[in-house]
Amino acid sequence: MIARAGSGWQTVLADLSLILFMTTAAAVSEASDAPAPTHLPQSASLPALAQPVAVWTAAPGGPGLAQWLGAAGSDLRLRLTILAPPAAAAQALALSAEAGRPARIVLDPERSGPVQAMLGYDQSGLAQTLQRGRELTPRIPEK
Repeated sequence: MIARAGSGWQTVLADLSLILFMTTAAAVSEASDAPAPTHLPQSASLPALAQPVAVWTAAPGGPGLAQWLGAAGSDLRLRLTILAPPAAAAQALALSAEAGRPARIVLDPERSGPVQAMLGYDQSGLAQTLQRGRELTPRIPEK
């Protein structure tokens, strides 16, 4: 590709597009004709968790979960997530009820530590936050 005086950027872009098309066509023609798998293996993965803003773990003499949540702030965008091993599922449910607010419970089979609660700005909680924001928006009575 030799750029001549008076040739515009459109010609250069067209040349590059043709080169890309030809290399893609060559690669596709050499691809194996193996059938695509009918099902993909399912692997368990944890949901995307945000960086925690605050983490709570039960400790002797420490605050309870409800008291900790009261001190941690009341930002509607903060989502409560309770992390627990599967053997502590009942304890995680009890903590969720104690929290007095919606909580996501994640049972991690590889977790061996104590049950923890954390607050984070998860993107998955955005729709719930918007819905709660609509519910909290003051309504102006019409005259």
